[in-house]
Amino acid sequence: MNSARELIDYLNLEPHPEGGFFKRTYDSALETAVGPLYPERKLLSCIYYLLTCDSPVGYLHENRSDIVHFFQLGSPITYTLISPQGEISQTTLGPNIELGQQLQLVVPSGWWKASELTSGEFGLISEAVSPGFEYEDMRFISKVEAKRFTDTHYNALERLCRD
Repeated sequence: MNSARELIDYLNLEPHPEGGFFKRTYDSALETAVGPLYPERKLLSCIYYLLTCDSPVGYLHENRSDIVHFFQLGSPITYTLISPQGEISQTTLGPNIELGQQLQLVVPSGWWKASELTSGEFGLISEAVSPGFEYEDMRFISKVEAKRFTDTHYNALERLCRD
């Protein structure tokens, strides 16, 4: 693929509410209980997820499920992660492992995450989500809520917030 537009068309990607583009590629026929307050979920779901220079940010959000991200193609994507204890870290998914980039990244349930394409035309990853992804299991952080990570961190996080 020579361009983001060709990749979007070839993979039949659609805009994602968190930013970028996606397509669900797999839903397990098996289901699992998530907990007493939530309905059962598919055991696993998978998507393609694409950030482009026109839509370079996957906004800061948390998921109820564990997610494994796999680098596929294009430019590196940097993830900003916030643990449940408020510790902030960054990891870059990309093909240059000799430069410290990783080919996969695990984001546990309950961690905040944002993704960002900082250079290039596009970056394509795949995600495996277990239990399977449902929109009601995802929550965006507001700019007001992000202030709880202190003013120093807030200045770095503000651009990664959707509102």
